[in-house]
Amino acid sequence: MPWIVGVSGASGTPYAAAVLRALLAAGEGVDLIVSRASRLTVLDETGIAFRDAHWQSDLGRWLARGADGTPDAFKDVDTTRVRYWPAGDLAAGPSSGSYRTKGMVIVPASTACVAGVALGLSKDLLQRAASVTLKERRALAVAVRESPLNGQTLRHLVALDDAGASVVPASPAFYAGATHIQDLVDFVAGRVLDAAGVGHTLYRRWEGALGGGAGSG
Repeated sequence: MPWIVGVSGASGTPYAAAVLRALLAAGEGVDLIVSRASRLTVLDETGIAFRDAHWQSDLGRWLARGADGTPDAFKDVDTTRVRYWPAGDLAAGPSSGSYRTKGMVIVPASTACVAGVALGLSKDLLQRAASVTLKERRALAVAVRESPLNGQTLRHLVALDDAGASVVPASPAFYAGATHIQDLVDFVAGRVLDAAGVGHTLYRRWEGALGGGAGSG
């Protein structure tokens, strides 16, 4: 069974790329949904135009790109286990609860996406797949990327938590010894995968400090 990865229009496309690479490296299958708004963000942040008709080559270029903009920082990423579903295809497999998946991650999650899922709007396949994931009691991790958060968004996030989702703010930590921007991106991606229950080696885990000190997710 695959994992659904939804990419919404918030800034933070390197987080999505890191999650996708880690899932594929772990041998997981991926059902990918890229919202219409996120295509503009991918273009702004990477210079890559993500197109339905050329999604596989566009995805390969995207996943090869490092968070610092290096075009071939990650080579030979195998995308053969990715199945792509257009965001406007509400008849797609992930729109039905009878379509078997392990769960879903939304990375990054915009506040508009958070609101749509919390309110059950299902205005596109990404929101519909998230609603299905919740109703089927499957794992849903939502990597919200916004600052500051207003009261309305906070209420939507509480509603998602109440519904069983894991809310994972795109908030990197520094105790893992980050020396490059990719390290910070990988930390957030790792926390998203932790919430979904997927194994990975994206960051160094806190194991306690001799002589005191503290670390937290």
